[in-house]
Amino acid sequence: MAESPRAPLLLLAALALALALAVSPAAGQTSKRNRLVGGLMDAEVNEEGVQKALSFALSEYNKASNDAFHSRVMRVVRVRKQVVAGMKYFLEVEIGRTTCTKSQPNLASCPFHDEPHLQRKMLCSFQVHTVPWLGVVSMGKSSCQAE
Repeated sequence: MAESPRAPLLLLAALALALALAVSPAAGQTSKRNRLVGGLMDAEVNEEGVQKALSFALSEYNKASNDAFHSRVMRVVRVRKQVVAGMKYFLEVEIGRTTCTKSQPNLASCPFHDEPHLQRKMLCSFQVHTVPWLGVVSMGKSSCQAE
C-alpha cells in the first residue's frame, strides 16, 4: 500500500496548529501560565523577597543620604519583579523623614516628623537585584524626587 505524499504535510500542519493553540490564550482571556518568561510581573508587598529588597533599598538610601535623620517607607506605590539570574525587584515607594537620627538603631518604630519645616517626603524608584543562592544583594538604579 503506497503512502500518500500529503500525509507528512498534513501531520506537520496539525502539529503547527496544536502548538499555536497551546501557546496562545483564547480570545479575551488572560492566563498566568502565558506570561512571558523573564518578563516583569506584579509582586505582593508582603512577599519575603520584596520585604528584603525594600529593607536593603532603604538602608542604602539612608547610608547615601546626608540627612541627619533616617527615612522610612510611608507607602508602597508599586512593586514588580523579574526573574533574571536571581530576582530583580522594581520598587516604587513614598518615603518620609523620621524623628530618629542616624545614631539611633531601631528605625521601624520611629515616628515621622510632625513639624512642617522638618517633614520631607520623597517618591523613590529602586531596582534591587538579588541572587539568594550566592547571598548577593545589589542596588541597580535608584532615584528619588521630592513631593
